[in-house]
Amino acid sequence: MQGVIPVPIREKVISRESGIWNATITFAKGEILFIQAPSGTGKTTLIHCLYGIRKDYEGDIAWDNNSLLTIDEEDMADMRTKKLSIIFQDMRLFPELTAYENIEIKRRLTDTVSEEQVFAWMERLGITEKRNSLGKTLSYGEQQRTAIIRALVQPFDWLLMDEPFSHLDHTNIDKARKLIAEVTSSTNAGILIADLDENKYFDYTKTLML
Repeated sequence: MQGVIPVPIREKVISRESGIWNATITFAKGEILFIQAPSGTGKTTLIHCLYGIRKDYEGDIAWDNNSLLTIDEEDMADMRTKKLSIIFQDMRLFPELTAYENIEIKRRLTDTVSEEQVFAWMERLGITEKRNSLGKTLSYGEQQRTAIIRALVQPFDWLLMDEPFSHLDHTNIDKARKLIAEVTSSTNAGILIADLDENKYFDYTKTLML
């Protein structure tokens, strides 16, 4: 899968030099991309545009030569089910569903990962005891770990991540990044992570400043 992103966003005037806005970028499946994005430069906007939930931009974004500006809703839904997965900055769990139900509702769409595997991942990330807790009662760190597992239970060529570890301590970051690295490397999936500060969470193949 390739993506091309020439995206000057209408709502922003970018005075500093950016490696992404007003540029044409091509990236290939298997790459691990880090987008360093200081506050106010449009990090979440970029992730939402790449996932196709914002279209208020000039230029184009294309996955496998399919423009997100012209793709129909059915094909976009299919792409999000089979080729694009995401960890939102605000997690977006269903508050009235349990942690396990939030994961299971995604897992059942494709049955790519077994129920036993989900239990094992919850154990690895230390949220087994929160399995039956409602999303609205989970701490931010528990929500984030639930959202990470939810993103991994579907097939994908690319995993988009918006500050995926912002509510985790060093120990839990290490557990989560190792799980993500294992899952993505097993299918040669690409990773695109946007975060505020320089980090070494993964072995990045390319680093860009937003």
